[in-house]
Amino acid sequence: MNSTFIINKAILVSIMSKIKFEIEKQKEKVVLPENLVFGRVFSRHIFEMDYDGENGGWHNPTIKKFDNVGLSPAAMVFHYGQAIFEGLKAYKQVNGKIALFRPEKNVERLNRSAKRLCMPEVDTQLLLEALIELVRVDQDWIPTKPGYTLYIRPVMFASEALLGVHPSHNYKLIIMLSPVGPYYPEGFRPIPILATDKYVRASSKGTGEAKAAGNYAASLIGQTEALKEGYTQVL
Repeated sequence: MNSTFIINKAILVSIMSKIKFEIEKQKEKVVLPENLVFGRVFSRHIFEMDYDGENGGWHNPTIKKFDNVGLSPAAMVFHYGQAIFEGLKAYKQVNGKIALFRPEKNVERLNRSAKRLCMPEVDTQLLLEALIELVRVDQDWIPTKPGYTLYIRPVMFASEALLGVHPSHNYKLIIMLSPVGPYYPEGFRPIPILATDKYVRASSKGTGEAKAAGNYAASLIGQTEALKEGYTQVL
Protein backbone atom coordinates (compact mmCIF):
# COMPACT_ATOMS: atom_id res chain seq x y z
CA MET A 1 0.00 0.00 0.00
CA ASN A 2 1.08 3.57 -0.65
CA SER A 3 2.00 5.85 2.22
CA THR A 4 -0.89 8.18 1.36
CA PHE A 5 -4.30 6.51 1.10
CA ILE A 6 -7.00 7.79 -1.21
CA ILE A 7 -10.24 6.10 -0.25
CA ASN A 8 -12.01 4.54 -3.21
CA LYS A 9 -13.88 1.36 -4.07
CA ALA A 10 -10.77 -0.49 -5.25
CA ILE A 11 -9.18 -0.43 -1.80
CA LEU A 12 -12.29 -1.80 -0.14
CA VAL A 13 -12.98 -4.88 -2.27
CA SER A 14 -10.98 -7.33 -0.14
CA ILE A 15 -12.58 -6.51 3.21
CA MET A 16 -16.29 -6.97 2.61
CA SER A 17 -16.13 -10.66 3.49
CA LYS A 18 -14.20 -10.04 6.74
CA ILE A 19 -16.02 -7.17 8.40
CA LYS A 20 -19.58 -7.31 9.67
CA PHE A 21 -21.66 -4.15 9.20
CA GLU A 22 -24.35 -2.90 11.55
CA ILE A 23 -24.74 0.50 9.92
CA GLU A 24 -27.30 3.02 11.06
CA LYS A 25 -29.28 4.67 8.29
CA GLN A 26 -28.46 8.35 8.21
CA LYS A 27 -31.62 10.18 9.22
CA GLU A 28 -30.38 13.71 8.71
CA LYS A 29 -27.43 15.60 7.27
CA VAL A 30 -24.37 15.82 9.51
CA VAL A 31 -23.95 19.39 10.77
CA LEU A 32 -20.72 19.95 12.67
CA PRO A 33 -20.24 22.72 15.25
CA GLU A 34 -18.56 25.84 13.89
CA ASN A 35 -15.79 25.65 16.50
CA LEU A 36 -14.91 22.04 17.26
CA VAL A 37 -13.27 21.36 20.62
CA PHE A 38 -10.72 18.58 20.30
CA GLY A 39 -12.07 15.16 21.28
CA ARG A 40 -15.60 16.20 22.29
CA VAL A 41 -17.62 15.21 19.19
CA PHE A 42 -17.74 11.65 17.81
CA SER A 43 -19.03 10.20 14.57
CA ARG A 44 -21.95 7.81 14.28
CA HIS A 45 -20.03 4.51 14.08
CA ILE A 46 -17.06 2.62 15.53
CA PHE A 47 -15.10 -0.45 14.53
CA GLU A 48 -14.96 -3.12 17.24
CA MET A 49 -13.17 -6.47 17.46
CA ASP A 50 -12.58 -8.90 20.32
CA TYR A 51 -9.74 -11.23 21.23
CA ASP A 52 -10.03 -14.55 23.05
CA GLY A 53 -6.60 -16.07 23.64
CA GLU A 54 -8.06 -19.44 24.57
CA ASN A 55 -10.53 -19.72 21.68
CA GLY A 56 -9.10 -18.63 18.37
CA GLY A 57 -7.73 -15.13 18.89
CA TRP A 58 -9.22 -12.09 17.15
CA HIS A 59 -12.83 -12.47 16.02
CA ASN A 60 -16.08 -10.68 15.13
CA PRO A 61 -14.71 -7.53 13.42
CA THR A 62 -17.72 -5.22 13.20
CA ILE A 63 -18.55 -1.65 12.20
CA LYS A 64 -21.45 -0.65 14.39
CA LYS A 65 -23.25 2.22 16.07
CA PHE A 66 -21.17 4.31 18.48
CA ASP A 67 -22.32 3.27 21.93
CA ASN A 68 -21.06 2.63 25.46
CA VAL A 69 -18.92 -0.44 26.10
CA GLY A 70 -20.06 -2.92 28.74
CA LEU A 71 -17.23 -4.13 30.99
CA SER A 72 -17.06 -6.00 34.27
CA PRO A 73 -15.72 -4.02 37.25
CA ALA A 74 -13.12 -6.80 37.38
CA ALA A 75 -11.92 -6.12 33.82
CA MET A 76 -8.15 -6.30 34.03
CA VAL A 77 -7.61 -2.96 32.28
CA PHE A 78 -8.94 -1.20 35.40
CA HIS A 79 -6.55 -2.97 37.73
CA TYR A 80 -3.34 -3.64 35.80
CA GLY A 81 -3.36 -1.03 33.06
CA GLN A 82 -3.07 -3.03 29.86
CA ALA A 83 -4.24 -0.30 27.47
CA ILE A 84 -2.62 1.17 24.36
CA PHE A 85 -3.81 3.54 21.65
CA GLU A 86 -2.90 5.39 18.48
CA GLY A 87 -3.88 8.69 16.88
CA LEU A 88 -3.96 9.72 13.23
CA LYS A 89 -6.10 11.89 10.96
CA ALA A 90 -8.14 11.77 7.76
CA TYR A 91 -8.07 14.85 5.52
CA LYS A 92 -10.59 16.04 2.93
CA GLN A 93 -8.67 17.11 -0.16
CA VAL A 94 -9.62 19.87 -2.60
CA ASN A 95 -10.71 17.26 -5.17
CA GLY A 96 -13.14 15.75 -2.66
CA LYS A 97 -11.11 12.59 -2.01
CA ILE A 98 -10.02 11.53 1.46
CA ALA A 99 -6.38 10.96 2.39
CA LEU A 100 -4.57 9.43 5.35
CA PHE A 101 -0.87 9.96 5.96
CA ARG A 102 1.12 6.75 6.50
CA PRO A 103 -1.52 4.88 8.58
CA GLU A 104 0.53 1.70 8.21
CA LYS A 105 3.12 3.29 10.50
CA ASN A 106 0.50 3.81 13.20
CA VAL A 107 -0.53 0.16 12.94
CA GLU A 108 3.12 -0.89 13.21
CA ARG A 109 3.54 1.21 16.34
CA LEU A 110 0.32 -0.17 17.83
CA ASN A 111 1.73 -3.66 17.43
CA ARG A 112 5.05 -2.63 18.98
CA SER A 113 3.15 -1.20 21.94
CA ALA A 114 1.08 -4.39 22.19
CA LYS A 115 4.20 -6.53 22.25
CA ARG A 116 5.75 -4.42 25.03
CA LEU A 117 2.62 -4.74 27.23
CA CYS A 118 2.14 -8.49 26.54
CA MET A 119 -0.95 -7.83 24.44
CA PRO A 120 -1.86 -9.63 21.19
CA GLU A 121 -0.75 -8.10 17.91
CA VAL A 122 -3.31 -7.34 15.21
CA ASP A 123 -3.21 -8.31 11.54
CA THR A 124 -1.87 -5.17 9.86
CA GLN A 125 -3.89 -5.55 6.66
CA LEU A 126 -7.18 -6.16 8.46
CA LEU A 127 -6.72 -3.17 10.77
CA LEU A 128 -5.79 -0.85 7.90
CA GLU A 129 -8.78 -1.98 5.88
CA ALA A 130 -11.12 -1.64 8.86
CA LEU A 131 -9.82 1.86 9.53
CA ILE A 132 -10.28 2.91 5.89
CA GLU A 133 -13.76 1.44 5.69
CA LEU A 134 -14.86 3.15 8.92
CA VAL A 135 -13.68 6.49 7.56
CA ARG A 136 -15.56 5.81 4.32
CA VAL A 137 -18.76 4.99 6.21
CA ASP A 138 -18.58 8.20 8.29
CA GLN A 139 -16.89 10.42 5.72
CA ASP A 140 -19.55 13.12 6.15
CA TRP A 141 -18.00 13.81 9.55
CA ILE A 142 -14.74 15.06 8.04
CA PRO A 143 -14.56 18.84 8.54
CA THR A 144 -13.78 20.97 5.51
CA LYS A 145 -12.73 24.08 7.41
CA PRO A 146 -8.99 24.81 6.89
CA GLY A 147 -6.89 23.18 9.60
CA TYR A 148 -9.75 20.96 10.81
CA THR A 149 -9.61 17.17 10.37
CA LEU A 150 -11.17 13.84 11.33
CA TYR A 151 -9.14 12.38 14.21
CA ILE A 152 -8.89 8.57 14.25
CA ARG A 153 -8.37 6.83 17.59
CA PRO A 154 -7.62 3.07 17.66
CA VAL A 155 -7.52 1.76 21.23
CA MET A 156 -6.92 -1.74 22.66
CA PHE A 157 -7.45 -2.82 26.27
CA ALA A 158 -7.65 -5.89 28.49
CA SER A 159 -11.25 -7.03 29.02
CA GLU A 160 -10.90 -10.29 30.96
CA ALA A 161 -12.77 -10.20 34.29
CA LEU A 162 -10.16 -11.53 36.68
CA LEU A 163 -8.06 -10.27 39.58
CA GLY A 164 -4.50 -11.53 39.35
CA VAL A 165 -1.34 -9.97 37.94
CA HIS A 166 -0.70 -11.61 34.57
CA PRO A 167 -1.48 -10.79 30.93
CA SER A 168 -5.18 -10.84 30.18
CA HIS A 169 -6.58 -13.60 27.96
CA ASN A 170 -9.22 -11.29 26.48
CA TYR A 171 -8.99 -7.90 24.78
CA LYS A 172 -11.15 -5.45 22.92
CA LEU A 173 -10.00 -3.25 20.05
CA ILE A 174 -12.02 -0.19 19.03
CA ILE A 175 -11.53 2.46 16.37
CA MET A 176 -13.49 5.68 16.88
CA LEU A 177 -13.63 8.89 14.87
CA SER A 178 -13.79 12.48 16.10
CA PRO A 179 -14.04 15.62 13.94
CA VAL A 180 -11.61 18.07 15.49
CA GLY A 181 -10.29 21.58 15.40
CA PRO A 182 -6.98 22.70 16.93
CA TYR A 183 -5.79 20.74 19.97
CA TYR A 184 -4.90 23.76 22.10
CA PRO A 185 -7.10 26.75 23.05
CA GLU A 186 -4.60 29.05 21.32
CA GLY A 187 -5.65 27.53 18.02
CA PHE A 188 -2.85 27.19 15.50
CA ARG A 189 -0.64 29.82 17.11
CA PRO A 190 2.59 28.89 18.99
CA ILE A 191 2.05 27.84 22.60
CA PRO A 192 4.10 28.43 25.77
CA ILE A 193 5.74 25.22 27.07
CA LEU A 194 7.28 24.66 30.48
CA ALA A 195 10.47 22.55 30.43
CA THR A 196 11.04 20.79 33.75
CA ASP A 197 12.92 17.79 35.18
CA LYS A 198 10.71 17.53 38.25
CA TYR A 199 8.91 14.42 36.98
CA VAL A 200 9.83 11.54 34.66
CA ARG A 201 7.34 10.26 32.09
CA ALA A 202 9.67 7.78 30.37
CA SER A 203 12.86 6.12 31.56
CA SER A 204 15.42 3.64 30.28
CA LYS A 205 13.97 0.10 30.01
CA GLY A 206 10.49 1.41 30.84
CA THR A 207 7.38 1.70 28.67
CA GLY A 208 8.15 5.15 27.26
CA GLU A 209 8.43 3.89 23.69
CA ALA A 210 5.01 2.23 23.89
CA LYS A 211 1.93 4.39 23.39
CA ALA A 212 0.50 3.09 26.66
CA ALA A 213 -2.36 4.82 28.46
CA GLY A 214 -0.43 4.73 31.75
CA ASN A 215 2.33 6.91 30.28
CA TYR A 216 -0.17 9.71 29.87
CA ALA A 217 -1.51 9.29 33.39
CA ALA A 218 2.06 9.71 34.63
CA SER A 219 2.40 13.00 32.73
CA LEU A 220 -0.75 14.67 34.10
CA ILE A 221 0.76 16.07 37.29
CA GLY A 222 3.44 17.93 35.36
CA GLN A 223 0.91 19.25 32.89
CA THR A 224 -1.42 20.37 35.68
CA GLU A 225 1.36 22.28 37.41
CA ALA A 226 2.41 23.88 34.11
CA LEU A 227 -1.15 25.12 33.53
CA LYS A 228 -1.19 26.72 36.98
CA GLU A 229 1.95 28.64 36.04
CA GLY A 230 0.40 29.95 32.83
CA TYR A 231 1.86 27.44 30.35
CA THR A 232 -0.16 25.40 27.89
CA GLN A 233 1.96 22.23 27.92
CA VAL A 234 4.93 20.65 29.69
CA LEU A 235 8.12 19.10 28.37
